[in-house]
Amino acid sequence: MIPGFGNLMQDVLWCFSQVKGTIDIGVTEADIISTVEFNHTGELLATGDKGGRVVIFQREQESKNQPHRRGEYNVYSTFQSHEPEFDYLKSLEIEEKINKIRWLPQQNAAYFLLSTNDKTVKLWKVSERDKRPEGYNLKDEDGRLRDPSMITMLRVPVLRPMDLMVEATPRRVFANAHTYHINSISVNSDYETYMSADDLRINLWNFEITNQSFNIVDIKPANMEELTEVITAAEFHPHHCNTFVYSSSKGTIRLCDMRASALCDRHSKFFEEPEDPSNRSFFSEIISSISDVKFSHSGRYIMTRDYLTVKVWDLNMENRPIETYQVHDYLRSKLCSLYENDCIFDKFECVWNGSDSVIMTGSYNNFFRMFDRNTKRDVTLEASRENSKPRAILKPRKVCVGGKRRKDEISVDSLDFSKKILHTAWHPSENIIAVAATNNLYIFQDKVN
Repeated sequence: MIPGFGNLMQDVLWCFSQVKGTIDIGVTEADIISTVEFNHTGELLATGDKGGRVVIFQREQESKNQPHRRGEYNVYSTFQSHEPEFDYLKSLEIEEKINKIRWLPQQNAAYFLLSTNDKTVKLWKVSERDKRPEGYNLKDEDGRLRDPSMITMLRVPVLRPMDLMVEATPRRVFANAHTYHINSISVNSDYETYMSADDLRINLWNFEITNQSFNIVDIKPANMEELTEVITAAEFHPHHCNTFVYSSSKGTIRLCDMRASALCDRHSKFFEEPEDPSNRSFFSEIISSISDVKFSHSGRYIMTRDYLTVKVWDLNMENRPIETYQVHDYLRSKLCSLYENDCIFDKFECVWNGSDSVIMTGSYNNFFRMFDRNTKRDVTLEASRENSKPRAILKPRKVCVGGKRRKDEISVDSLDFSKKILHTAWHPSENIIAVAATNNLYIFQDKVN
């Protein structure tokens, strides 16, 4: 357990509080947040949006004068990661939207992260500069070249202090390897390779080689009319560099071992839960599609998110999950209208806390859900501007399905399906969470801090 975690549901999950208001990224379609990711220390938090921008927030350092400011995140760097493009061969527009961000462990003073849109992965270096060189021989102070005949003495350049500047520079561009839209990137535990996955293929890249990748999974049939499923998410094992999983639109998970074969079309393990015939409906296939898959930090479990549930699988048990959590089962009667407004195709993500004891995932009406794996208790919290005062304690919310509605409950018919929490992140070692609600980023921390 994380130190200071306390009795989880009683002391923490009921009592997450706002760190400092809401961070409003903007107001247009391009400002909608499309991914959120803490780095390995939790000191930095990156968001990507539909406009192709990456915004990095840095955690405030603790000071004796203002100890309560510890935990606040302020803007550290903003840069344009991707631009809109046009594929003239296929007559297709390629959106600039950032689909995923993944951090690399910090090796020196600089930070490195991967960002991807539908087609291109980029490796970015984010570094600080607080000194500038002065006293060039061939250039004047404005950077203009001097007349060599006027140079009569040799000067030794010196470094002068300057205001801190954060620079983001693209170090590698990994392009032209995906026919379909990239839905996942995952850094390997060897930190030399990473993989990118689209609907039908998964490619393995070396960080040093941009012009070629190795295809490790290809599920494209010879005849596209025979296509029955697509890849929806993929992730490397946190400790074993040869192992990875990928999920499918059929609700299945495949564990692959790269030692067994160069092309991992044959899986090592196949995880699937038999369908209950009594729950069979027109929407069964759609809602069973897995939108996210995550290894636990320990590497022992896999968590998957489908439309209505979060499931935890033990790597040693393939026939059924060991835990199933209902996220918003009250929507089961609303599937027809959710199909008509396309909400049934929303791709919710899920995250573990640092000790793998709590699961978090999003829902509608700006609700997000937490499940304690030890006590089996759960809570629904809301990220909204109404309760976004700094230090305000979040109050649990309840959804009423029918009958009399209590004062603090909200009717299932009153839920706003345009407000949805698709992307969340949990600090790797502390009870700090980041929740993206449309174009707002909410950061909450537990009251113990």
